[in-house]
Amino acid sequence: MESYLEERFGGVQAKNSSEEALRRWRRLCSVVKNPKRRFRFTANLEKRGEAEAIKHANHEKLRVAVLVSKAALQFIHGLSLRSEYVVPAEVKAAGFQICADELGSIVEGHDSKKLITHGGVDGIAEKLATSTTDGLSTAEDNIKRRQDIYGVNKFTESEVRSFWVFVWEALQDTTLIILAVCAFVSLVVGITMEGWPKGAHDGLGIVASILLVVFVTATSDYRQSLQFKDLDKEKKKIQVQVTRDGFRQRLSIYDLLPGDVVHLAIGDQVPADGLFICGFSLLINESSLTGESEPVAVNEDNPFLLSGTKVQDGSCKMLVTTVGMRTQWGKLMATLSEGGDDETPLQVKLNGVATIIGQIGLFFAVITFIVLSQGLFSKKYHEKMLLSWSGDDALELLEHFAIAVTIVVVAVPEGLPLAVTLSLAFAMKKMMNDKALVRHLAACETMGSATTICSDKTGTLTTNHMTVVKACICGNIKEVNASQNASKLCSELPETVVKTLLESIFNNTGGEVVINQDGKYQILGTPTDAALLEFALSLGGDFKAKRDETKIVKVEPFNSTKKRMSVILELPGGGYRAHCKGASEIILAACDKFIDETGSVLPLDKITADKLNGIINSFAGEALRTLCLAYRDMEDGYSITEHIPLQGYTCIGIVGIKDPVRPGVRESVATCRAAGIVVRMVTGDNINTAKAIARECGILTEDGIAIEGPEFREKSLEELLELVPRIQVMARSSPLDKHTLVKHLRTTFNDVVAVTGDGTNDAPALHEADIGLAMGIAGTEVAKESADVIILDDNFSTIVTVAKWGRSVYINIQKFVQFQLTVNVVALLVNFSSACFTGNAPLTAVQLLWVNMIMDTLGALALATEPPNDDLMKRDPVGRTGKFITNVMWRNILGQSFYQFFVMWYLQTQGKSFFGLEGSNTDIVLNTIIFNSFVFCQVFNEISSREMEKINVLKGMLRNYVFMAVLTSTVIFQFIMVQFLGEFANTTPLTLHEWLASVLLGLAGMPIAAAVKLIPVGSS
Repeated sequence: MESYLEERFGGVQAKNSSEEALRRWRRLCSVVKNPKRRFRFTANLEKRGEAEAIKHANHEKLRVAVLVSKAALQFIHGLSLRSEYVVPAEVKAAGFQICADELGSIVEGHDSKKLITHGGVDGIAEKLATSTTDGLSTAEDNIKRRQDIYGVNKFTESEVRSFWVFVWEALQDTTLIILAVCAFVSLVVGITMEGWPKGAHDGLGIVASILLVVFVTATSDYRQSLQFKDLDKEKKKIQVQVTRDGFRQRLSIYDLLPGDVVHLAIGDQVPADGLFICGFSLLINESSLTGESEPVAVNEDNPFLLSGTKVQDGSCKMLVTTVGMRTQWGKLMATLSEGGDDETPLQVKLNGVATIIGQIGLFFAVITFIVLSQGLFSKKYHEKMLLSWSGDDALELLEHFAIAVTIVVVAVPEGLPLAVTLSLAFAMKKMMNDKALVRHLAACETMGSATTICSDKTGTLTTNHMTVVKACICGNIKEVNASQNASKLCSELPETVVKTLLESIFNNTGGEVVINQDGKYQILGTPTDAALLEFALSLGGDFKAKRDETKIVKVEPFNSTKKRMSVILELPGGGYRAHCKGASEIILAACDKFIDETGSVLPLDKITADKLNGIINSFAGEALRTLCLAYRDMEDGYSITEHIPLQGYTCIGIVGIKDPVRPGVRESVATCRAAGIVVRMVTGDNINTAKAIARECGILTEDGIAIEGPEFREKSLEELLELVPRIQVMARSSPLDKHTLVKHLRTTFNDVVAVTGDGTNDAPALHEADIGLAMGIAGTEVAKESADVIILDDNFSTIVTVAKWGRSVYINIQKFVQFQLTVNVVALLVNFSSACFTGNAPLTAVQLLWVNMIMDTLGALALATEPPNDDLMKRDPVGRTGKFITNVMWRNILGQSFYQFFVMWYLQTQGKSFFGLEGSNTDIVLNTIIFNSFVFCQVFNEISSREMEKINVLKGMLRNYVFMAVLTSTVIFQFIMVQFLGEFANTTPLTLHEWLASVLLGLAGMPIAAAVKLIPVGSS
């Protein structure tokens, strides 16, 4: 079966599946009872096609607007423009001078002419009653007025489907519709023959069973949909930095209003339409809107920023002009109907299993109907009454047809693919509590098969709380982890050196020192920038005063390819100075001078360079991150349009930054190793720092290799084949190195790879990996969008929790499949063999519908929601080539099926004598005992299915409340059905002796299951 499934249903990947693969498996699903329900959690390929067409039309519209705007701008220069715009009365009354539609037309149409007539960006800010430096005022009436005039930054969402929609969908089941027709005919014929109410019992029994199945199914599906809705809300929570009332603060994008001043940095998503106030080297990727892959430079000449686009490079301040459904992004979202997530490989495989078993079930159902009806027809033929049919004959034929249809109901395991979704929804909800937000369903499933985790160091293995603890300035190494040490260092250094050092730190930074609402200093920026700014403040520096001394005219922000950040300052006395900081050995190599202990600038000879490199290595050996700071006075005639030079700098100093290892990481790495998962560290840091941290975490072992990115790049394919499996640490790696490593592990070594990333440049590796894990705190929006799972607390231990949940999902589905296939096999064989040999079926339509509900919806609830245990991380991963329906499962299915079939067959043939049944009602009593025994066999088989290989299946059972609730409700309802609903369920009340016998026959299945588990089976 496994090879058949692989061949027919194996083309769908966990991510990036081709449309052809997605369409192919749909065509192969032949026996489907309820397409609406079966395919609810699969991608709607038709809707996707429509969405692409709408996107394409929008791209064209925007492209034309941009071209027209450029042409208009060239024409406008030199013209004096007058505005004919009239402010609407209600806008004026609210205290504003421009309406939402006018603002929308300026930015969306890139209308430079209108912008100039309104007085440019400052003019727009004035008309919006806001300040480009202090932002808008948060007085309550001001916020309310703004919302009334300009709207809120929210998009229209698809309505939550009501419970009755799910009831209606559950009623679309073909087999249930056929049974409903049977029930209707049965009611009409029964009432005609035997009158009301006696003649209505059979028909009403089927109707009641159908309604029960429908409502239980709909309740389960509805709860699932609510869980997905909650997760969707969580995915859309994005925070941005804004200035309001003169203070920088973090705000949800949903709270933004026109007039807000937003700070954007590399990797951010533009949260609303707006205008560029000021910034440096800003490149915007507009491909999500315009389809153009080439980034657009945004500056004073082209100040238009569109919602939904991404910051590819640089940073800026932006004035929000249009929000919510008035933005281009909002309009696009309104026209698009989501096509949904791709289905997961396991869903597709289980659709395959359901199809195969459904075809077998359909075949048996037809044969059963023929065999049962043949008895009736031959009896009529012998009595020569073939052409005269009574109501009883019609009811008997209808009963045979209903049994055949119900065999299809039981035989087509429609619940299999849905059990995957149920299990994933349950796991995703629980993982949310464990600080992991799953963005794509398939990731949860794939993580269970992961064989390798490539983890970042900073913030994932370490705490990301950084402090400068050592510094080498003017050739002297000093401990600076306390403010007294810092002030002592300051007093020992020449004044000119301190001045240059503070100028470098305060200007060449992506961070800021601001005064918050409490009047206290607050440092904003990345942990590295924050550590340096804190160090500069402890030296007695004043951020604002130092910034005011010079003017920043050019910035090249840090990125992980260059591993440096540079700025050009315009000095008060004229001329320019470049400041540069970054990876120590790279910046030091760019220096040809250094500052000695007297503050003099001297040429950097080989002896001094070797000494400084030795200091870098000694810092790194103590697990410190090292940064080098340098400056260069630019020659006369330098133009700020030129690139910032890469050589000719003077080294100011080297700092060592402590970033402690997170508590619990070493244990988590050991857990991974026990689980057969290899952990590799991929970092941009110095190799000695990386090795020291990797040893502390337990990642780097005696036989492992630590390698630098540049060296890795030079290796040939043959060398890589030998090297890659042994790489445990990759330092000074570029995003491309990370991508190459992941690609080799996936394709050459067939590993299932999970990769962590936080920066914009990590997006290709996150996309390439089987599971992309983005950091929730340090991660950029671009990284999060490329990821499959967001680690909300940036902690490596959470990644291990995700792996544990992934394994739990995989094994829970296997348990459920094992349980359901057993019920399928036995129900099919019992009714088919009985029909062939005795001419009637012991399990009626109503009884089979109840059995179907036990094994389908209730079984999935019980087994697919089992929480993970620590034993899951003591077995090897499934990997890419592992079989889903394993030999262990086949052994358990066949062993249990054989026992149950033997019990049912024995009861059918010897039951009357075994129980000493006599009298006219022996058949119905025996059939009730068979039905009762069959249900209790399933109840105890459900308990046995909790473990596929272990004998002890009771461990932790009482703590699983869902499982206990399902078992209890099944037993209670079974008792009511047998004792009190006989007229409807074709049962009769049983004696205590008969009840005990039924329960014991079911219970005996547990030692049988335990004995079967002792039979050894190979892997193939």
